[in-house]
Formats: sequence, C-alpha cells, structure tokens
Amino acid sequence: MEPVAADLLMALASGTAGAAGQNLWERLRALVQRPPDRQPDAVQDDGEPEVGALVGALDDDASDEQRAARLAEGLALRARQDPAFAEALAQWRREAEQLSGASAGGGTQHQEISGGTQHNVVFTRDVHGSINLG
Repeated sequence: MEPVAADLLMALASGTAGAAGQNLWERLRALVQRPPDRQPDAVQDDGEPEVGALVGALDDDASDEQRAARLAEGLALRARQDPAFAEALAQWRREAEQLSGASAGGGTQHQEISGGTQHNVVFTRDVHGSINLG
C-alpha cells in the first residue's frame, strides 16, 4: 500500500479542510485506536511507531512535516501487518483524497509555460476563498 500523503494528513489535522475534514480526521483517530488484527504468522516490528501517539503529535502541531511523515510511515507499516486495517485505511484515504483533491502521489504539481510571451500568469493550488486579479 502506498503511504498516505503527509500534506493530506497535515491539512486534515489543521482543520483547513472544514467540517468534512474534521470528520475524516476523527475517523482516522478511531481507526488507529482499533486493536490490531494481526495475522498469526505476521512478524511484529519492534520499531513500529504507535500510530495513535503519532496522530496526537500531529494534532499538537499540524504544520510539522516530520510528524506527518512519521504518521504516514506508521500507517503504512500497520497496514502491511494488519489486512483489516489496510482495507479500512484504503477506504479512508480514498474519501480524504476526494475531499482535498489531493493525488495519491502526495499532491505534487508540475506547471510549465513555454513559447511566446506571457503576461499575468498565476499558478496556484488549494485556494480556499476568492481570488481577485483586477
């Protein structure tokens, strides 16, 4: 499973995604609090971060990219060890990405202008409000 994008986690933790984003963040909290349903032959990784604590840490500082990246890694690790969690996380991720418009690749962009002369070019992403170019 591809990790959840850290910027998506930060957006939901910060509340910038509105009420629907807050609901998704609370659903992630509930998901990580479920007891793991590990397969009998699954190997427990002693270095596994406690994802519940990582969610709380991102709550404390939603702009901390390192915390968000650690949470994304912790979610991916738990998903590899717990098939039921992986399925629930995949569903959660689809809904979160639809809400935020984020891509599975972490919301990266490529913008290019070529040829001729351009005036008043504006590149933007994730605008939550009006833009006036007058």
